[in-house]
Amino acid sequence: MLLEGFYHIAQNNWAYAYDKDTIHVRVRTKRDDVEEVTAETGDKYDWARFYEEYPLKKTGADKMFDYWEASIRPPNKRVSYCFRIRAGSETVWLTENGILHYRPMPTGGYYDIPYIHEVDLHMVPEWAKRAVFYQIFPERFANGDPSNDPANTEPWGGKPTYTNSFGGDLQGIINHLDYLENLGITALYLTPVFEAPSNHKYDTVDYKKVDSHLGSNEKLHELVEACHLRGIKVMLDAVFNHCSEHFPPFQDVLKKGAKSEYASWFHIHSYPLSIHEGIPSYDTFGFYGYMPKLNTANPEVKRYLLEVAEYWVKEVGIDGWRLDVANEVDHYFWRDFRDVVKAANPNAYIVGEVWNDSLKWLLGDQFDSVMNYPFSNKLLEFFSSSRMDGYNFATSISGLLMRYPQQTNEVIFNLLCSHDTPRVMNRVGENKRRLKLCVVFLLTFMGTPCIFYGDEIGLTGGEDPDCRKCMEWDESKQDRELYDFYKLLIALRRKHEVLVSGSFRFLKADHGDSRIIYERLNRRVHFTVWMNNTEEKTVLSHPMETNDWYDALTGQPVRTKDGMMNIQLEELGYRILYRSLQ
Repeated sequence: MLLEGFYHIAQNNWAYAYDKDTIHVRVRTKRDDVEEVTAETGDKYDWARFYEEYPLKKTGADKMFDYWEASIRPPNKRVSYCFRIRAGSETVWLTENGILHYRPMPTGGYYDIPYIHEVDLHMVPEWAKRAVFYQIFPERFANGDPSNDPANTEPWGGKPTYTNSFGGDLQGIINHLDYLENLGITALYLTPVFEAPSNHKYDTVDYKKVDSHLGSNEKLHELVEACHLRGIKVMLDAVFNHCSEHFPPFQDVLKKGAKSEYASWFHIHSYPLSIHEGIPSYDTFGFYGYMPKLNTANPEVKRYLLEVAEYWVKEVGIDGWRLDVANEVDHYFWRDFRDVVKAANPNAYIVGEVWNDSLKWLLGDQFDSVMNYPFSNKLLEFFSSSRMDGYNFATSISGLLMRYPQQTNEVIFNLLCSHDTPRVMNRVGENKRRLKLCVVFLLTFMGTPCIFYGDEIGLTGGEDPDCRKCMEWDESKQDRELYDFYKLLIALRRKHEVLVSGSFRFLKADHGDSRIIYERLNRRVHFTVWMNNTEEKTVLSHPMETNDWYDALTGQPVRTKDGMMNIQLEELGYRILYRSLQ
């Protein structure tokens, strides 16, 4: 065995409390190098009485490593442990003190979880595990109240630019709640709705006022109440990294310079404020002078923004926050933000916009989830063509699952596209069969899925601002077959708990083969998903021990032959099978 490939630490995503009674442990070994990993566990105060062995299951692999995992239920909420690792006749023990070729004397040098404190648990909202989100760019979804249209509003459906407006508003969303409920949506994510001069509203002027072109505070409250009556949650977008140049405190600094009482609200390098060769004399989002960066370490700024966060949760009843440019705000602020928001609503869902590995925000003291762009990038890289094989796709996805604790993976915000990316239809070359493979994977995978408005009826769009087109409401111009497909898959996910919280594992993902099989499994139901990411018809085969499978979408029985399941798939086709375990 390659001992240098072994890795475990008793913290973060390698050893963590999943709930008040359960600890998850993970071990890394070189790929295809180890046959068996066992956790030897006990109580450090009475090892012999509470000694128990837990076999670890190989739950994933990337190109270099295998990942093993076990759930430990220590009777006294504490556990000391080491790992016995075997390949052939060779056995070693992995401990905190190193790797030994003999069983060490308990419990000196063992890994240790001193106690499961419920107050320390990373608790994520249960409803978010089961939610199917729908992202709406309010200015482009529906114009429900022409009386609040901006000047020079253009006819609905025109070409989007960085500056034009089409009159979409909150009333437009209210008017189409029947549509969203019929589709199966259970949660909305709205991009910013607060007063701002732009059409995207990421340059906030007044954090406690809904933009008048979108409606009013009362109208937002009406929307939230109408959604709640239908069992739909509402998550708003908060921009606490930066504000608008028209934000009153920033205007005060522009006028008074260093003498302004708000000078320390921003990161200012020199006075008077200026922009030289495209670089502002103050920190901004990117280098956009009209979006100055807020100093969230300033106590007055922090107090102001935390009051905003609490206000909309308490007064309007929103169910969560999506946090723009979250990785550029200090961690102290986010810890206090979580405390305030969870005090106002313990079930609030907090999602940060972070485009990279986000573990340091996802340890229970800051966010519940992040925008999972690494997932969407890998998914679209695989299904947008047939160049990547199943092996490389599976190693990428398995590696992503090992980044975070399981409770985070269960609510990670999975998406195919957003207001910041080309639309999924464009990413797959406007090939609807490829799009369907993406959607099947999204809605049968672990995590909280989100659909960008209009994707379900075939809306196209390239890079921003083209991805922010007006929603198409003329049914004769909608792809209704695609809509029905989305509705069917959403209903499947909502019907079967295993697609929400069941384990995930690839059953087939080979070198040089773009066909894959994966499973979702719990104690009651077993799902297998068969995908042909090639442009040729095929028969996909895999050993199956039982003969009690059914097509999950038609209910028709699907039989094995001589212990093999042989599934005929059209080019870029899929099949979803399930069987009851009870």
